Amino acid sequence: MADIQGSYDDLFTAVPSALAELLDGGDVGGSVAVFVDGEPVVDVWGGFADAGRTVPWQRDTVVGVYSVTKTMTALCALILADRGELDLDAPVARYWPEFAALGKEKVLVRHLLSHTAGLPDWDGPVEELYDWASATARLAASAPQWEPGTAAGYHSLTQGFLVGEVVWRVSGRSVGEFFAEEVAGPLGADFHLGLGAEHDRRLALTVPPPGRDEDYTASAPGNEAAPGTALRVRDGNSVAWRRAQIPAAGGFGNARSVALVQSVMACGGTVGGVRLLSAAGCARAWEEQFSGDDLRLGMPVRWGLGYGLFGSTFGWGGWGGSLVMIEPEARMVVAYVTNQMREPAGDNRGLEIVMSAYDGLTGLRG
Repeated sequence: MADIQGSYDDLFTAVPSALAELLDGGDVGGSVAVFVDGEPVVDVWGGFADAGRTVPWQRDTVVGVYSVTKTMTALCALILADRGELDLDAPVARYWPEFAALGKEKVLVRHLLSHTAGLPDWDGPVEELYDWASATARLAASAPQWEPGTAAGYHSLTQGFLVGEVVWRVSGRSVGEFFAEEVAGPLGADFHLGLGAEHDRRLALTVPPPGRDEDYTASAPGNEAAPGTALRVRDGNSVAWRRAQIPAAGGFGNARSVALVQSVMACGGTVGGVRLLSAAGCARAWEEQFSGDDLRLGMPVRWGLGYGLFGSTFGWGGWGGSLVMIEPEARMVVAYVTNQMREPAGDNRGLEIVMSAYDGLTGLRG
């Protein structure tokens, strides 16, 4: 079996075993963390940080988690809302006047968080993603594709710029700065919206699915021909991508940091004596905003405020397989990050990790 490093509670032995099975099955590397009551009961990693399998995955290895980043950006908006500085039911144009153009005056802040704003597609060049002013100006000058709030279509790249610009207008800080100063810093979490050069030495680049190369592009399992500019693995692995702030998909961390941050949502707003928002502010995240077929994902989805809703849990996954799942009733968070992509239609790795964590939770409750 693959060599798994780290530590875990004896009740949760199924979790490192599940990670070992994935690595034995051909995955390059990854890490898993399970937090209960804001404390780690699993913190393990294994495999390699490079496609050539020459650099072992270390405790401090970080990787791009793609759309898991959306949960971090949403948390920033929820914190501002909890402080009374951001009204989720206000028009976006109250904070960002230029956004009202071309029929967007009725787009509410909550529409941005729930993928119902009508701006799902990035149709500019990939290079424009690296320039905040250009990216947000393009979105402000775009017309919505449907009446805001009436339908959902996954805003895979655009959501981060939309929510992030509102965070900037309200707080006077970029969403990356806000997250670093108000979330990651106080918690001591090794998660970054955009990655500085000082972290490059410990970065695991994304590895395309078997048989694919770095021209492999993002797509949803049920929608292989989504409109807009296609994002390639080589884009996500580029220096320009990681230096930029792309808060829908440009976050970097490991399972420990993802689970630590999202434990705030599982534990009523406070972790390790650090209070980021109230219990009521947390509960907002899983208030259903939309239920039905998502026009971009091509499948039924329930959206909360920045999170997907799945029964009694909420969270989201990222391109390539990374995932975070929050179980507020059990005050548990499960996070899985990997550098190994698989084809989306056949990728159940995150679900397998989550189910292995529930085995331990059953023992803990017993």
